[in-house]
Formats: sequence, structure tokens, C-alpha cells
Amino acid sequence: MERMPSKWPRPDWHVPWKNYRVISGHSGLVRSVAVDPSNTWFATGSADRTIKIWDLASGVLKLTLTGHIEQVRGLAISNKHTYMFSAGDDKQVKCWDLEQNKVIRSYHGHLSAVYCLAIHPTIGILLTGGLDSVCRVWDIRSKTQIHALSGHENTVCSVFTRPTDPQVVTGSHDSTIKMWDLRYGKTTLTLTNHKKSVRAMAPHPKEQAFASASADNIKKFTLPNGEFCHDMLSQQKTIINAMAVNEEGVMVTGGDNGSMWFWDWKSGHNSQQSQTIVQPGSLDSEAGIYALTYDITGTRLISCEADKTIKMWKQDENAI
Repeated sequence: MERMPSKWPRPDWHVPWKNYRVISGHSGLVRSVAVDPSNTWFATGSADRTIKIWDLASGVLKLTLTGHIEQVRGLAISNKHTYMFSAGDDKQVKCWDLEQNKVIRSYHGHLSAVYCLAIHPTIGILLTGGLDSVCRVWDIRSKTQIHALSGHENTVCSVFTRPTDPQVVTGSHDSTIKMWDLRYGKTTLTLTNHKKSVRAMAPHPKEQAFASASADNIKKFTLPNGEFCHDMLSQQKTIINAMAVNEEGVMVTGGDNGSMWFWDWKSGHNSQQSQTIVQPGSLDSEAGIYALTYDITGTRLISCEADKTIKMWKQDENAI
């Protein structure tokens, strides 16, 4: 029988990534991270209830912000104003003025822990999702809740937002992904491809597509219609808490077991597997990765970990 020609795209080769800096300073699990749009600093939120601001180039601690009374699970930095938003297990959603380094607004409405947070890129609204199974839409300035996007049957643990429809996409422990009409606060589409909790999602910075991660596998979908493209071609076999993708098409996923896998976005091939090295004095069980983000240029990667450290990664130019 003649073999059919393979239509599967050939993977692009990517330079492997290496850890070049370990930052210590938090006294609890590091849960969340966000990079400032000027690419000069980044913020991390922790189970130690603090938010710390670090210099991106040197890794030096610049500032510690206190105000939450439980772990800080969500962080986002505005690209329009000097505002940072945080959310945590204390049901609190806060707006920090970075010129005064203090909370200037709080958004009240969540009934329990808030797990994820996103700022709309063009209009002044904030999205928060949490244990109460609802994604809430807030007017940043007036602090009023515009919508409670309800329909998920379990915790909303991931959310991203974009300027065009669907403007809001949520992932949940109920194993579904929902796309929302922001005008009416209604679901336009529910994706039921996953069988386990969808704890992490990552929209591609240039393409009209996103990926979602669950303990069963990692899937890629088109936007705006949510058509299923393909699964990634290997299984990480762990709970995946975080993922990010840069413009070069390098996607990275971080797991509960400390595994960090790099993928070729186009083909779904797994190009590199690394295992985080737990800091001395930590247990091997403290190897989880909870948050991942690229810097604005996509050339530096920041991972937030269970051993209380933040690790920074870059491509290894010496690799052949």
C-alpha cells in the first residue's frame, strides 16, 4: 500500500533554554507573576501573602507590598496606567497604584478564593475567576461589577482576554472552556474536549489561536471559533498549572512535579524537557511550578515555584 504523504507540519528547531538565575526572597510558595509593560521589572505573588517587585535585569528586590491576608494567586499589570491588580484566597481583588505603592481600590463580590485575573487590553475592565465558579467583570474605575459570567460548574482557574470577540475565555475545574459575549454576559461556546480541570491557557501573541492544558493533555484551538486543531504530541503526565507561549512559537508548560516542558507551537512536538532543581533545604515534593511568563521580548522566561524561589531562563546560545 502506498504511504500517504504526511500533512503534519515539520517542527521548527528551537534553541534549548537554561536556568541562569534563582531568586530567593519569598517565604512561601510563589503563586503568580506579571511583567511590567516597560520590561524593566516584574511582580510575584506568594503564599506568604506578599507581592514582591523585582528588577528584571538584575533580579534584585525593589519592593514588598503587603495587604492580602491569604496567598496571592493572580497578578496583572496595566499597560495604560500605573496600576497593578492582585487577587487571592482572601476573596480580595485589589488595584495598586504603583506611583504611591498602595491599594487605591478594592473590588468586592467574590464569595470565596480568587484564582485568576486578567485585564482587558483596550477597555477599562478587569476579569477575575475563582472558587465560586463565576468569572466577574469589573469596571476598573467605578469598582462596579458589570457582569457575573456564570455557567461553569466548578472553580474558574484560568482566564484570558483579548480585544476582539470572544473577548473573554475561561477554563475551569469542570473540565470545560467557555467563550463569552462580553456585551450580554452570556456563553457563546463551551468546549468539552478536555476530561480534567483546565488549569492553564495561553493565547498565541500573534496567531488567532490558543492552547489549553489539563492533566490529560495539551490542546490547541483556533480563535474566534474554538475549532480544535490538535493535541500536543507527548504527555507530560502531571497536573499542569501554568503555560506561556512567545512570538517565536516556543510554548512552555509547568507541572506539579517540577517538570517544565518546551514545545514547538506549530507542530506540537516536545522539544525539551527539564526538571526543576529544588533548593537546598526543600523537600523533593516541593518541586511544583505554579506560574510561568515570558518577558515582553519573549527572550526571558520566569517560573514561580513551590520551593519558594523564582527561576529565570534564557536560550542557551552555546547549545549546538
